[in-house]
Amino acid sequence: MKQIHRDLYVATTTPRLIDVPDLPCLMLDGSGAPSGEPYLDAVAALYGVAYAVRAELKPVMTYSVAPLEGLWDGDPDDLSSMRWTALIPQPARVDAALVERAVETVRRKRPGTRLDGLRLGTMSEGRSAQILHKGPFAEEPATVKTLMEFITGQGLSLAGRHHEIYLSDFRRAAPEKLRTIIRYPVR
Repeated sequence: MKQIHRDLYVATTTPRLIDVPDLPCLMLDGSGAPSGEPYLDAVAALYGVAYAVRAELKPVMTYSVAPLEGLWDGDPDDLSSMRWTALIPQPARVDAALVERAVETVRRKRPGTRLDGLRLGTMSEGRSAQILHKGPFAEEPATVKTLMEFITGQGLSLAGRHHEIYLSDFRRAAPEKLRTIIRYPVR
């Protein structure tokens, strides 16, 4: 995905407008804090299925699994109130039958992985504004403020959910080394 849609994964600390095409994605919905068990289980399930899909497609195409992304809404001051959709974009040739086979592979290889609700869906954002946030998630409000000022300065308004693209693995990287693209669809 990063090879095909390179501009979607390149951002700087200066906000900019981009056009996001409709993208097929593995998706799982939930609620609660991003550090909570439901979210971490969703991340594990998505990666398991994404790698199983890639393994099945390996004879016909090679690609890197795209970064984890999240669509968020709720009160950022009360993380337990957050509603989210965790997702990983997929190549265009991925279909529901392939995803179902990949889910069954993960079920066999990793019993206990919570796969209920995992689906292949389409993320549709279109015109969007994005910015790169460097550092801990707790420091994101200042970056979001910069992005919001840019959006209003362009005479635009929000047209979708808060979107984060995790360029760093938050489970492994030190908080000060995290790199996250923050994106909002606009109109």
